[in-house]
Amino acid sequence: MAYFSRRNFLKLAGISSAALAFPHIASGEMNSSDKPNIILIMADDLGYECLGCYGSESYKTPHLDRLADTGMRFNHCYSQPLCTPSRVQLMTGRYNFRNYKMFGYLDPNEITFGHILRDAGYKTCIAGKWQLSNGIEGPFHAGFDEYCLWQIYTAIARKDARGSRYADPKIYQNGALLENTRGSYGPDVFCDYVLDFMERNKNKPFLVYYPMVLTHSPFVPTPESADWSNNKHESDVRYFADMVAYMDKMVGRIAHKLDQLKLRQKTLILFIGDNGTPQEIRSRFGGRWIQGGKRLMTDAGTHVPLIANWQGVIPGNQVSEDLIDFSDFVPTLAECAGANLPENWTIDGQSFYPLLCGKQASPREWVFMHYWGRGRNIFETRRCARDKRYKLYDNAAFFDLRQDPLEQHPLEADAITGELKHIKERLQTVLDRMK
Repeated sequence: MAYFSRRNFLKLAGISSAALAFPHIASGEMNSSDKPNIILIMADDLGYECLGCYGSESYKTPHLDRLADTGMRFNHCYSQPLCTPSRVQLMTGRYNFRNYKMFGYLDPNEITFGHILRDAGYKTCIAGKWQLSNGIEGPFHAGFDEYCLWQIYTAIARKDARGSRYADPKIYQNGALLENTRGSYGPDVFCDYVLDFMERNKNKPFLVYYPMVLTHSPFVPTPESADWSNNKHESDVRYFADMVAYMDKMVGRIAHKLDQLKLRQKTLILFIGDNGTPQEIRSRFGGRWIQGGKRLMTDAGTHVPLIANWQGVIPGNQVSEDLIDFSDFVPTLAECAGANLPENWTIDGQSFYPLLCGKQASPREWVFMHYWGRGRNIFETRRCARDKRYKLYDNAAFFDLRQDPLEQHPLEADAITGELKHIKERLQTVLDRMK
């Protein structure tokens, strides 16, 4: 398309390490039919404490647990504390200080994984929650051939984007408002669209980006709740468990469809959450209660699940302790697809694709967060760098997360000596260069 050729930002790679990892790829040029499919699923407002495979005792997630059991589960994946900042960083591979303009907005000049994979020969689809402005053409301009989305901002008014995401949903599909959605359930509509897209493109490489509407508030019944027939409910946290279960069901439907299409060995499935669980949700986890921390920069607001599944490539029962942040997905997807990253364009992430393939990788030593959100001063910017145990903020507050996960007691200056001093200095170096 002319819109993207004017960017002139991408050259296709002839071959990559994907050829060594993916059993269907022969030596030489990577043909379109050789490229693996990629499905990236992102739950909305779901922290790591909500999945059984991580130790949750409050929710049932058998399909995701099965993907983890037959794939790889990551113990240290970190998002931003809120949905739009996480989505912008995830889609662009760039930290928010470079490209985050306002809530609910994606700069149309940004390069996304949709652009990169589409130009590498993939059919691209997004279904679920948009919330990134730029009108009904926005998803197309962001690199997606097709879409089925809630919260499309039209020229009529911002509020026109809303409507229900659940019962009787308001959904835009490829530039038009869907009709006859009364009696439908939004998550079913989105999942049905994804399954149909996979069916129609089973003989060519495809990217599915599925930013789910579940499990975001309002907390309301699902079609499998006992009182679904009376679906006009006020938000009630008692329905959150039902919403988690239905979210898991949608993941199971996608995995089952891949089995039907005989595409499991040709498809990388990635599952993540976009930020921590809402603060009104308390979950039993590992023998203790966890309070959700959405909007907070603590682990409760930023520690999210990451599961990778790829039959024949990722062995089962793998658990990774490597650090992952949301900037890492663009280079990972590009390497998986055999595509070069755009030249003369800053990408902050590093690929964890070799890790998925059982190859030697260079794990990152830190994660960086730049969060511009609502605070006591209406809008405030908070920045921090962390490793698996320690976190340093730009106001010099330094925390031992193992001893103080809620970040209530900064380490005293006289206690920061020896190796601890070197760790703080290393994290400070990260903060200093992120400008």
